[in-house]
Order: sequence, then structure tokens, then C-alpha cells
Amino acid sequence: MTIEFALPELGEGIEEADVLRVLVSPGDSVEVEQGVIEVETEKATLEVPAPAAGRIGEVRVASGETIRVGQVIVTIDEAAGAAGEARAPAAAPASAPPEPAPPAPPEPEPGPSPAAAAPEPAPPAAPAPADEAAPEPAPPARPAPAPASPAAPVHREGEPVFAAPSVRTFAREIGVDIREVAGSGPGGRISQDDVKRHARSRPAGGLGRGAPAPDPGAGVDFARWGEVERLPMSRVRRTTAETISRSWQSPHVTLFQKADVTELEALRRRYRERVSRAGGGNLTMVAILLSVCASALRQHPRLNASVDAAARQIVYKKHVHIGVAVDTDRGLLVPVLRDADRKNVTELSAELGSLAVKAREGKLGLEEMRGGSFTISNLGGMGTGFFTPILNPPEVGILGVGRALTEAVWDAEAGAFAPRLLLPLSLSFDHRIVDGADGARFLSWVVEALEQPLLLALEG
Repeated sequence: MTIEFALPELGEGIEEADVLRVLVSPGDSVEVEQGVIEVETEKATLEVPAPAAGRIGEVRVASGETIRVGQVIVTIDEAAGAAGEARAPAAAPASAPPEPAPPAPPEPEPGPSPAAAAPEPAPPAAPAPADEAAPEPAPPARPAPAPASPAAPVHREGEPVFAAPSVRTFAREIGVDIREVAGSGPGGRISQDDVKRHARSRPAGGLGRGAPAPDPGAGVDFARWGEVERLPMSRVRRTTAETISRSWQSPHVTLFQKADVTELEALRRRYRERVSRAGGGNLTMVAILLSVCASALRQHPRLNASVDAAARQIVYKKHVHIGVAVDTDRGLLVPVLRDADRKNVTELSAELGSLAVKAREGKLGLEEMRGGSFTISNLGGMGTGFFTPILNPPEVGILGVGRALTEAVWDAEAGAFAPRLLLPLSLSFDHRIVDGADGARFLSWVVEALEQPLLLALEG
């Protein structure tokens, strides 16, 4: 028997993927769960396994192609009686003639008569009969699908809106009123792509509908001034660009402060071998910051929340899942450490090291990058000091970590300057729900915990 293997569901809200590699060729034998193609979806790379053993017939996709869920990837002739089954496909076309049942669509051709029925209300208007007289009443019938186009009018109050729960959730997370989105699916059903298209069409402030801001590079012939090379954006880069564009619609505020980590750095160096022996990997300042921020989020829940603009609600999260930005060859990835407030520094250090390796090897799963409630971005290793980190929506807070430098600090008790190791921290937050005072209290709490580690143990 011949199986037409289509791209299966890859995760909630994921409708398409880019083909990175085709792992089989026509005539190859495959086993159950053997990889057929490797795809990239959002920021995860994964292999799509074969559903059955057999021999590859056709390969209907190619590297670099974008494919959708439900699209046929390959055909597989099951190993049992491959020759005999090869005839079955021939019989299948024979049974295909019964598929002239799809000539049931011609029944919509009688539909022109319903279209003519539509003019029956039109007779009151004289011009309408003139249109009926025109032999092409069918074209006017086609504008009916127009409601599916993005330019279609919004849904009226009380009018049903057809969208899956996951699409409604996505729309709420990015501050889009689902009633303002025109669906392109059957019967006007709204997809996630429709929501994204609508979000992009809004003005920069995101407070209403309107044309998107013009792209300064669109349509420009840069080759007039010299040699250029055009390369397609990878899915990771496209996803990053879309996320940052959504993020920038939120009013950002960034606060800056330095933490004196002289004593903390001495403790880190003293205990890093012990942490390594305990299976905690490399004890880094980011691993320590994970523990500190987890406790800070418990003390300051407004930074551990999200905005539901459509419902006009603030969603306070009872869990603490912290993402850590990781620089990879494929772009910026943000794996999430779940329940960070329930783990000690050794556990967080081990988990962070494991996720960072998976990110750089392209082995992170989608669920390992979802559900974060706060993010830490560390550019200290690249020599950066203070910077303005951009929010990772729908989160409302992100902490930027710069490079610690030894500076001369005035010691009032000694009456002299002393060398101290100062760590630059940059806290960006969504000013819609986090006031400046809220952000200042959070950042000061983090700084105090870093400067006096014992307080964290004493007060949590």
C-alpha cells in the first residue's frame, strides 16, 4: 500500500515550517520513526519521522522550501508486497473516477440561480435588473469571498467570530482584538497568520487599524551604488523580527544601576569547583542572577505578569519561569528555565548549561522556549556595559547584564578610594503596568541581594 505522508502538527499555532534538509531519496528504505526531513519552525529545529516502514516513492519537497501542515512530504510504499501494492495505486486512480463526485462542485453552478435569486430582491432597484441582464452575474458572486480578505470589514457587535482557542489566545497576547481581524479561511475562519497580518497593518502605536509604516528599504535598487547580495531571511530571523516589532509597540522604560559584586565574585570563585563536582556545571554570574531574579519576582509580582489588552486585565503568574537569551549561529534563542524559584543555584547552573548547549546545537524543542515570565540577557561576555534590552512579549520585564569592571569607589569609613568590581544592570519594563517606582524597587532589590548574598538566604 502506498502512503502519502503529510507534514503533521508540529505544535500549537504552528502552520508552516522551512525545510532545512531532505534526509531520504526515492528508492530509499526507511524504518518507523526514521527521520524523513529536517525542518525549522519558529526557533526550533526538528526531524519529521516516518509513520511506517517501507520504500520511498516520491519526494515532494526540497531544501529551502516552506511547507504547510497537511502538505504531502513523501510517498512511502510499505515493505509488505511492495510490487503488489504498486498496482493498488493504479487501482486508486481507477477509483478516482468515482471522485467525479467532486463534480458536486458543479452543483454550485446551479448556484448561479441562487445568485439570480439574490437579484430577486434587487428588482426593486432598476439598475439591478440591468446587471442581471449582463451574462456575467458570476463575477459579482465572487466578491462574496471578499470578507476573507484582510481588507474586509471588521466583525459587528454580536456577530460570531470563527477562530480556534489557540488563535484567540495568541491575539490576546499581542494586544489584538479578534473582532477586528478578517479571516482568510473557509467561512471567514481566522488563522494565526490573519492575526499577525492585522497586527502588522496597525500603526506603530498599535492603537487602531491603519496602513503599516513604510519600509525604507522596500523597492530600493541598492545595486545602483555598488555590488550587493540578497539572501532570504531565515525563519529564526523572521520570527525574531516579528517578535521585536510586536515588542516595540509596548512603551518601554529602562533603568540602569551598578551592583558591587566584589564579595559575590570571591564566593563564586571559591565554590565553582564544588558546584562542578555536584553536577552543576560552570557556576556563572548568570546562574546566580537566575536565583536572585526568581526571588525578586516573588517579592515584586508586577514584573512577573502580562497584559491582556483585549480583556483589559493584568495576568499575575503564580509560577516563575525565566528565559535566558543565548547567542547561536542561527540567531538569538531564549530557552526557559521553569520553576526557577524552586531550584538552588547548583540546579539552575546545571540546567542553564544543558539548555545553552542544546540551543547552540539546534536541539531545543518548541516547548523549551515557551511560557517564560521574565528574561535575562547577558552581553557582558562581549564587553558591553549598559544597554537597552527589548522586551520578549508577552513578558513585561527583562534584565540586561553587562561586563563587570573594577572601578575606584570611595570608602567613607576608610576615607579613601578602594577597587571594587561593579556589575552594570539594565532593567527594561512595560510601562503600561509597571510604574517607574515598581521597576526601581525591583532593580534595587536585585542589587542589594547581589551585594549582600547573606540577605537572600536570610530573607528569601
